[in-house]
Amino acid sequence: MMTTGSQDMTQTDLLERGRLRTEWIRSRMSLLAGLRSEFETVRPFAGRRIGVSLHIEPKTAVLLEVLHTGGAEIVGTGNHGSTQDDIVAFLKSQGIGIIGRRDDTLAEHHANLGRILDAAPDILLDNGADLAAGAVARGMAGSILGGTEETTSGGDRLRGELGGKIPFPSIVINDSPLKQIGENKHAVGQSVVESFMRITNLMVPGRRFCVIGYGWCGRGIAQYLRALGGRVAVVEVDEIKALEAALDGFRVAALDTLAPWAEVFITATGRNGVLPAHVAGAMRNGAVLANSGHFPWEIDVEGLRAQAVKTTSLDEALERLDFSDGHHLILVADGRMFNLAGREPKGNSIESMDLGFMLQALSLERVVSGTGLVPGAQPVPDDINRRIAKLMVEAMGSAA
Repeated sequence: MMTTGSQDMTQTDLLERGRLRTEWIRSRMSLLAGLRSEFETVRPFAGRRIGVSLHIEPKTAVLLEVLHTGGAEIVGTGNHGSTQDDIVAFLKSQGIGIIGRRDDTLAEHHANLGRILDAAPDILLDNGADLAAGAVARGMAGSILGGTEETTSGGDRLRGELGGKIPFPSIVINDSPLKQIGENKHAVGQSVVESFMRITNLMVPGRRFCVIGYGWCGRGIAQYLRALGGRVAVVEVDEIKALEAALDGFRVAALDTLAPWAEVFITATGRNGVLPAHVAGAMRNGAVLANSGHFPWEIDVEGLRAQAVKTTSLDEALERLDFSDGHHLILVADGRMFNLAGREPKGNSIESMDLGFMLQALSLERVVSGTGLVPGAQPVPDDINRRIAKLMVEAMGSAA
């Protein structure tokens, strides 16, 4: 089967492939289907331009269709390395303005972000706070009505380096308990394990895994690995989360302690440098290093490559790093978020993203109304969480 976005495919082939893939996903996103009908009538985004920086894959396409149906003009780009070219082709055919390619360099990706800001959006649909940071740097943040931020990493930036610099409300979707439970714990847990098996073709049962971080994503990854027979240990610097991991039955220890024990290391923190290069020498020969966080900064990839005497690309998502002492490590997806990497990336489950993108759409609608919002990063309003939770239970057939 061809890789998503393969250069061997014609533009017509890409468009048709993107259409069919989006059609399948759309047919299983019942929450967004109901919201699309509502937005067709009320058109909450009429006259508004939404600037988008988000992973461009079929589930995202359905969200953008719903926003477009609600009257929004969309100007957007994907995140570095995860854009699916057939979905870009399909969205363009629908009048939804998405730019960028899967093989864009980091410099080209930054240029794409600049082009989105050049279009002077009223609202930001952000992932990693790249657009918010760009708006601040350009001195145009005062012209932004508001926006949403998808990730923990972006929420950290909004409250950290951008704290006090954002004059508009930014609703952090990852603060929602629905996203934490439905998408981060269960969907990321499922997709990370699936992606590990798909990309490496290695078995999970009996293998020793070290999960770095026991937030909602780390919880899910550890749980799903263990459910398939993996032997799982956790690195967690927060004392309370470390206790939770221990009570959940996982081995908890420092990274230096687990380095010679684990066969696979998966980072899930959103923080910079949690898997430093100096640990490489203590790791087992052939250990696999993978990151599930939004930014490619959790693993010190630059430091590892500087230590290596030889690097070899094994395929599009696996790289072998050989060291002078004779041992080697395997790096997955250049340290980027690997559940949207490799051949035929699927990402999080359809149902979880139906829930998560409902949070996005209704939060963006709230941004337009401005009701109850204040400048800066803030959680999803409680009434939105409760509305979606009720709808999701009903959609799952679990209601009494």
